[in-house]
Formats: sequence, structure tokens, C-alpha cells
Amino acid sequence: DISLTLRKGEIHALLGENGAGKSTLMSILFGLYKPTSGEIYVRGEKTEIKNPNDATRLGIGMVHQHFKLVGCYTALQNIILGYEPATKVFGILKPKTVRKSLEDLCEKYHFEIDLDEKIDDMPVGSQQKVEILKMLYRKNDILIFDEPTAVLTPQEIEDLMKSMKSLAAEGKSILFISHKLNEIMEVADRVTVLRKGKCLGTLNIKDTNPQELSRLMVGRDVQLVTQKQEAKIGPDVLTVKNLTVYNPEKKKDVVHD
Repeated sequence: DISLTLRKGEIHALLGENGAGKSTLMSILFGLYKPTSGEIYVRGEKTEIKNPNDATRLGIGMVHQHFKLVGCYTALQNIILGYEPATKVFGILKPKTVRKSLEDLCEKYHFEIDLDEKIDDMPVGSQQKVEILKMLYRKNDILIFDEPTAVLTPQEIEDLMKSMKSLAAEGKSILFISHKLNEIMEVADRVTVLRKGKCLGTLNIKDTNPQELSRLMVGRDVQLVTQKQEAKIGPDVLTVKNLTVYNPEKKKDVVHD
């Protein structure tokens, strides 16, 4: 019985513990699961989302926590997969046209991606950018990010936050699933809190704080500062010297000395 409203141009966070129902709810909006009751309205019109193709037609895109990419395909092949640009008359693919449009998107959002690199050879941060490009290439304007920072480095998280703010500024609407309070306070406009599959309400970020959100999320007061005694360092238990690892596929050392 969850009610949720996403406004144009806002970043709306969905906060809850593991198992609270965040990903399940978003998977319903993307057409992966079917709801047993309730109604979904997109731009004021009641709609039924039977599968991800319906969601894409409605302008809804999703970056899943576990990326849905084909490892042996290049970035470009992954982005256009299932949405290949072809002439209407003969159904001929137009790779040059799509490459130019993707290069323009990369330049616009400052994504440094080699479109011809295989997904398996890419770092995780680049793979996530490929997932975001998939949504932008399909001209989705409702973007769902399912715990997008879970696998990123601090620098990659910073870049993602900038990208999300930039997308919202140009009118795209973002649903941002997370249980990291500092990220929600930094990037979101509003936050809806879920606990054990139930909605506890929606708050404006400027009117709340991490203490209140954590209390709503888990149902009790949470100590947000770690209390620990000073560590007593013992003798060395593991020492590594001059380690080199050769990768036969790339024909080079991936770890050198």
C-alpha cells in the first residue's frame, strides 16, 4: 500500500534498510514485476506497465544495482542492444549516426568512455556510465538509480552525484535508491522512507536531518558516530614485496613491482 509521487526535475530518494522493499517497488515501475493492486500514473495518465519495453516507451529507465550488461559486447553494442537504429524502409543499421549521438552524449555529461571497449575490460565506474548512457540514448526522462554508489570509489561517487544534479537541472526526474544518509542529504530534494515494506512518509530534505531519517528507517535511535578504543598495533602478519601480476589477455602487467 505504498504511495509515492515523483515531480519533474527533482531527485527523489528512496531510503530504507536492506529488505525494506525499495528495489521491489522500483522493479514494478520498470515492468520487471507486476503489482497485485494499486495504480500507476505517468504524466497524469493511468497506465499499465507489463514489461520493460512498456516502461521504455513511457520514458522510464533503470540502472540496476547489478548491471544488466553483456560482458563480451562493446559499450556501443550494449547501449543500442534492443534499440538498434535502422532505416524504416530496408531495416539497415546506421552505426555512424548512433556513434556520433553517443559521442555527443559523452561530451555533454563528461563521460570518458571508449565505445569500442568490451564491458569485461571496463572498470565498474565506466560500466555504470554505460548503463546511464543506455537510458539517455533511449531519451528516458524518468531515471531510476538502484543503489548506484554501492560499488563505486569515492571519486566515482562524486562524479555520479554531479551527473545526477546535471540531469535533474535539465528537467529529468530521478528516483535514487539508497541507505547512505550522507548521499541523500547531499543530492536529494525529497526522501520517501520505507520500513518492512511500508511507507513511513515523504519529507523535504531541507526540513529533516540524518538522525530523524535513521530513526524512521530502523524504528529506533541510531548512534551515527562510531565509538572505538585506540588500536594497539601488533607485529607484522603479512608482508608483500615486489609483486607483479601478468595478464595474458591484455599482454601486460596489471600489477607491476
